[in-house]
Order: sequence, then C-alpha cells, then structure tokens
Amino acid sequence: MGIDILWFMPINPVSVKNRKGSLGSPYSIGDYTKTNPDYGTMEDFKHMVQAIHDAGMYIIIDWVPNHTGWDNPWIVEHPEWYTKDKNGNITDPIDYNTGKPWGWTDVADLNFDNKEMRLAMIAALKYWVRETGIDGFRMDVAHGVPVDFWEQCADSLYADKPLFMLSEGEVPAIVNNGTFIADYGWEMHHLFNEIAKTQGANRKKGDALIQGNVVKGDKKEIVKKTAKDIDTLLAKKVNEYKKGYQMQFTSNHDENSWAGTEFARMGDGHKAFAVLTATFNGIPLLYTGQESGMDKQLAFFEKDSISWGDYKYAGFYKTLYDLKHKNKALWNGEAGGPLVKIPTGNDENIYAFYREKDGDKVIVVINLSSQKQKATLTGEVSGKYTDVFEKVQKEITKGESIDLDPWAYLVLSNK
Repeated sequence: MGIDILWFMPINPVSVKNRKGSLGSPYSIGDYTKTNPDYGTMEDFKHMVQAIHDAGMYIIIDWVPNHTGWDNPWIVEHPEWYTKDKNGNITDPIDYNTGKPWGWTDVADLNFDNKEMRLAMIAALKYWVRETGIDGFRMDVAHGVPVDFWEQCADSLYADKPLFMLSEGEVPAIVNNGTFIADYGWEMHHLFNEIAKTQGANRKKGDALIQGNVVKGDKKEIVKKTAKDIDTLLAKKVNEYKKGYQMQFTSNHDENSWAGTEFARMGDGHKAFAVLTATFNGIPLLYTGQESGMDKQLAFFEKDSISWGDYKYAGFYKTLYDLKHKNKALWNGEAGGPLVKIPTGNDENIYAFYREKDGDKVIVVINLSSQKQKATLTGEVSGKYTDVFEKVQKEITKGESIDLDPWAYLVLSNK
C-alpha cells in the first residue's frame, strides 16, 4: 500500500500486578529488555526486523518512558527511581496540568530527577537499537517527560545511528531542538473531528442546522468549524515549528478506543479527511484495520481481534501513498512543494490547494461539507492532469467550475 515505516505498539511483557482487564495495558511495561511471550521470542523479533528491512521498509517500536508496570524489576531493585508521595509510597502518574492523578492505577510513575534512572532508560533504548537493528521509537507521553531528558537521550542515541523519533505529544520545543523528527498533529486531528461534526458528516434524522450551528434536540449550540479554520491552524503551526514534521491522521489506537472509529467521528467525511492527511503538510498515518474498514472500537485492556475481510479500502490508501511517493510535490518538508491555496469563491466549504516541486504538481479539491458545492478554480491551476482515483485525463483551465457532491474530493497529478 505504499507504507514506509511500520510502528508496533509495545512489544514488551505486560505487567500482571494491578493490571486492568484480562489482558492489561500494553503501556504497562513489565520489563524493558524482554519481549511479550504472547508475541514471540527475541529471535522471532529480530527475524521480523530483518524481513521488514528486506522488504524496503523501516520499523519503529512504541516505548513507554514515563512509567512502568508495578511488577517491573526496577520497582524492587531501584525504588528510588520512582515518584513517591509524602508517605514514601510510589505513586501512579500525576496529571502535570492539574496536579491530580490521571487514573492510570496500573502503572507506577518514574522520577526523571533521578540521574541513574535516566541513564538506565537510555541504556535500555540503546539495547534495542544495537541488538535488533530497529530504526526508531514512538515515545509514549513524550510531553510528560522533561525536555532536557530528550536532549540527553537524543545525544546518546543519535551517536549510534540516525533514527526516526516520533513524539506522542504536540510540543514544538522537542521537535525544534532536533530531538524528535516528528510529533502528532493532535490539534489538526481534533479540528477535523469538529468540522465533520458541525458540518453534519454524521448528522442523524431530526437534527437541525440553524444559522450555521448544529443544534441538537436539547437546543444546545455547537460552534461551527469550517475549511477556513484549517488555514488558521496551519498558520499557527508554521509559526510554532521551525523544523521536523507533524503526523496527520484520521485515527490511531487512542482515538479508536476512547473516542470512536473514523466512521463514528467523521461519518461520511472519513475519506475526504484521509485524502487531506495524505496530501497536505505532514506525514500520514494508517492505523491498524483502516484498510479493512474496521468499524468498531477495540477494547484497550482485552484481546480484541480485527476482521480483515476483503481489505475494502486498501486500494484507496494505496492510491494516495503511491502518489505521495512518485510526485515530488507531496514529499515532506523542504523536499516537497509548499501548500498554495486555490481561491474557489467558496472557501468556507471547499478546501483547495496545489503543491509543486521540480515540475511535479498536484491539485487537491475537497468538499468539507454535507451539501453539494461548486468550486471555481482560480490561481495557477491550468494544465493537463490525471485524476488519480478515476484514472482519466483532465485538462483544467483557470476559472473552471467544478461541482462536488457532499464530502467529495478531486486529486489531480501531472505525473
């Protein structure tokens, strides 16, 4: 499907003590240097890493630096490495915003004021890089760990080899200082959800649209979000981030389990937003099961299998990611072309832009509303293109009008 990097959620043993549910959270780490026996042995993992590399892909693993499980050997061997309350008892993690517990009672909070713990954490990370040849890490709760630790960690890890480091948080400081290559586009994702919600992507019979605000049965108004809000947020991000990339997505394991599937959150607009994540600023993410149209929330603390079916959306994502590979305009950062908006005369409902690099050009026009819309394309759009989904040739002229069905999209490439 055009995937370059495979990200595996934690492969370490899951702690038994204080676990939630029958399976426990994969983010409750029982041992940093072992594999979960339910998945296989260390040799099995090394074999998989080699197979991934032989297929021309990279692999990163999920890492949990903020806390461990309650039966992690560090608890007994180094209790001083953990956060303690006034009575000297090890505590579960505290919400750094409120000073109150998160409710993550199945894990114990690590104390990053302890220099020995920091070095042990870095040593465990280096162990996986050196022993297995992985290509990087996705860092869980990276925003809850001190910035100076990430600087210390990156200095040590990058001395061995270049790595792809992905931060779960959205903290410009740890991307701008070069410790992380990318982080989550959480704000953009939440904006997508709000646009879908207030534009009626999943509006049910009986809902009313009054003065631009969705009004439910209790007459409570919800502030309407539109395509224009995307530009406002992009401008904010350009000002905040001086380097690195943001990961753009319509789903991930947290969103699926706690907020619902892309079908529940984005309704009929889920493909329109997927097109946007794959063509505008950032690195697109495909979450497990999206290629199969998995329309269920996966239980977080239980074993929950995916019905793969006929991979109904695999071709859809392959089309997008193949385009991202072959057309330089969609490459990341300075390697790609800047996003240039196309005025349409209907910018509240239509999100339209082009990107161009070394003669490669892509035009994207998306109806981000539940109503039919007309877009009049102005700006530098004239030329001959291929509709990447319909596989037909189109010639676009400046001032041309396009009719778009609700949540429809048009992706044109000159290559």
